[in-house]
Amino acid sequence: MFPLGSVLFPGTMVPLHVFEPRYRALTGYCLEHDKRLGIVLIERGSEVGGGDARFGVGTEGVIAHAQALPDGRWFIAVVGQRRIRVDRWLAEEPFPRAEVTPLDDGDGATAGSAAARREVVERLGRYVELAAGLGEWPPGFVPDLSDDPALLAWQVGALGVLGPADSQRLLEADGVDDRLSLLTQLLDDQIAVLALRAGGG
Repeated sequence: MFPLGSVLFPGTMVPLHVFEPRYRALTGYCLEHDKRLGIVLIERGSEVGGGDARFGVGTEGVIAHAQALPDGRWFIAVVGQRRIRVDRWLAEEPFPRAEVTPLDDGDGATAGSAAARREVVERLGRYVELAAGLGEWPPGFVPDLSDDPALLAWQVGALGVLGPADSQRLLEADGVDDRLSLLTQLLDDQIAVLALRAGGG
């Protein structure tokens, strides 16, 4: 298990610089076995040194790329595969471990999912417009998003638009339509903040 200060979503990738000794050991172990690890968001505490409190829902990922550095550090890229629930934390040494259960994604796409997807895309476009005007987003850049509503929700969550707590709420939401509805609300909140700032508030 690799606790982080950010959320990994299924179908998305996170690059990691691995420097702490126990996570170097974790990386080596994973690469020697099936390359899989679990990533969970730290609720309280630090990524370094242990003693942190962690959320109970995370993502199983696979190391898609690894580069070893001469001093023992690693650069790795982890691709999210599926959500998991932590049933029980085990020993922290030589690296954090846990017993986990894969989570069902809940209800799949419905007849209303396409419309819900369009709502999210519209909100994201408004967010991009405002953020670019504030110099916080590349002007004219709109991410290439999947037509699949389920994957799109994860892709938007991974853009860095949401804070860690809201990203965790999105990860924990069950069912495609509920997830898209929540994402629309969260984007509305972000848009309101940007609009206030753009107006000098």
